[in-house]
Amino acid sequence: MANEMAKARLAELMESVQAGIQEIQRMQREQVKLTASASAAGKRVTVVVNANGDVIETKFSSDIGDLTHAEIARAFTEAAQEAAAQVRTRTKEMVAEVARKNARVPRLSDFIDGMPDVRDMLPEPPEPSLEPPGRQGVAFADDMGVTMEFANVEEWEHDSANRSDVRDSGW
Repeated sequence: MANEMAKARLAELMESVQAGIQEIQRMQREQVKLTASASAAGKRVTVVVNANGDVIETKFSSDIGDLTHAEIARAFTEAAQEAAAQVRTRTKEMVAEVARKNARVPRLSDFIDGMPDVRDMLPEPPEPSLEPPGRQGVAFADDMGVTMEFANVEEWEHDSANRSDVRDSGW
């Protein structure tokens, strides 16, 4: 009797997992079609991004010449970041919807006492910086107190008289 109950629970689990996978596939098909657009500099610069946040189209209004190159560059960056944020927000909403629907799927710990659930072990990815390189807020290894050590290195004598040049025939 216990064996039959275990088989029934396993069959139920498999059905739930299959339904969850199908829901994820449906969401992925919808998500990949997402696009978003945003404008900046008084709608002189409009950027369209795809589901990954990649710029797929850029449009300038007829009065774009009123802006300097630096203003156009800032407007492009601002519009691209805004459009990408829209796509990220919609993607997070879609993922949350799937997670709500899949919340009914039993966890592995429901079947095996003491077994941790894989979902609980997944780390949250860090948010990347939107700051240009070299600006405040962008962390580099030195800024994080990380000491970089290299074990397999070759000694180099910097003051050697036998310096070669890329124009030498040896190159």
